[in-house]
Amino acid sequence: MPNNIVFIGLIGLIIIIFLSIFFTMVPVGLWITAIFSGVKVKISTLVGMRLRRVVPSRIINPLIKATKAGIDIDVNTLEAHYLAGGNVNMVVDALIAAQRANIDIEFERAAAIDLAGRNVLEAVQVSVNPKVIETPLISAVAMNGIEVMVKAKVTVRANIDRLIGGAGEETIIARVGEGIVTTVGSAKSHTEVLENPDSISQTVLSKGLDSGTAFEILSIDIADVDVGRNIGAKLQTDQAEADKRIAQAKAEERRAMAVAKEQEMIAEVRSMRAKVVEAEKEVPLAIAEALKSGNLGVLDYYNLNNIKADTDMRESFSNKEKNQSKND
Repeated sequence: MPNNIVFIGLIGLIIIIFLSIFFTMVPVGLWITAIFSGVKVKISTLVGMRLRRVVPSRIINPLIKATKAGIDIDVNTLEAHYLAGGNVNMVVDALIAAQRANIDIEFERAAAIDLAGRNVLEAVQVSVNPKVIETPLISAVAMNGIEVMVKAKVTVRANIDRLIGGAGEETIIARVGEGIVTTVGSAKSHTEVLENPDSISQTVLSKGLDSGTAFEILSIDIADVDVGRNIGAKLQTDQAEADKRIAQAKAEERRAMAVAKEQEMIAEVRSMRAKVVEAEKEVPLAIAEALKSGNLGVLDYYNLNNIKADTDMRESFSNKEKNQSKND
């Protein structure tokens, strides 16, 4: 009797394990839902998805939505897109939204857009409902040197045909900013921009800024225009300050050269005085030699000393007169 109970319990455990594995490998509930939703899918197909490590609900549920919306899609196509790393549910939602908006887009193109890293559902929504892109505050300078701060709002619509390989919103903002800077820079005065801000949007819109992008520009509206700094005056002030510093540097260079020249002249004078002193040292010796040899008499020597004393006296008087004239 105890052996029978153990045997029955063992059989029950095996049955439970078998059913658990069966319902894990075979999503019966999902298969029943698909059948009642009009989606013909085989149990073997669902089992194959399990073996290929594909979550069946992520394929069958979007397939049910597509079937209810009247879109014919093969289950293998959805599974291939899932295995490629795509978002099957988003692609199906995009196809349904495109169908409701009478936008002609096939599954292959929507899948390619999704695999390219773009939000295909958002692209379809923006294609139906245009999107407004607001640029940051753009600084531009008119020809009179006054800074003008401009903020614009760009209304764009997604271009489905250019979503693959087309530039994004950053390119639109950059091109609009470039157009605003060019337009304001060509204005003779900032007052022209303030009086007619529509000229900015008209000029920028005529440049075809949406070429090569994933969007089509519908309109460019100037949201705000402010007057900034006087850039021209600031540049002139900076230039004048730079010129003054250059002139000061050149003057300092000339002064340094003059001081160096003066020091050279002082050194030269001292050198000449040394030579004079050296020459004067030879005079007494020459006089003594002349007296000894008889070429110079005592009277002549006396007269020479008188002349020298008279010369020194005259030089002292002359120096005093010069100092007096300087003081006056």
